[in-house]
Amino acid sequence: MTAISWQELEQQAPELATFGKARIDGKVAYLATIRHSGWPRTHPVTPIVGAGRCFIFADPDSPKVRDLLNAGKFCLHCGMSNNSGASGEFQITGVAEQITEPLIRAAAEAASNFRPAPRYVLFELKLSEALSTRYFGGLPERQRWSLPG
Repeated sequence: MTAISWQELEQQAPELATFGKARIDGKVAYLATIRHSGWPRTHPVTPIVGAGRCFIFADPDSPKVRDLLNAGKFCLHCGMSNNSGASGEFQITGVAEQITEPLIRAAAEAASNFRPAPRYVLFELKLSEALSTRYFGGLPERQRWSLPG
């Protein structure tokens, strides 16, 4: 599956990327992964948008690490502030890549609003699709970006 960095989303769909960053950066969001059995699983995570990338840190013993290393595919949806959806929704889909490069890890840590434990595994969430829904006067306004093909 082809996927791009957050920086490329900023270049191709700047308004969507700005809205998405406001909805997920440093906030609790929900990451869906695929278990080895093929069944889905969700996990609360705190995405970090910085250095032109979207990152997550995870405890190496977490099932999400196994899922991402096995299948790689994910879907991430922002947390909601209330039942009305007034804050808007944001979702990305793509492929997670484990990052072991110390300079990239340092950039992720610098962009983070929390201090990840040194043992945590770092992933970059590479994007194949991004969606937003905002509500104006109770009516949804949707925006969608996806890779061609």
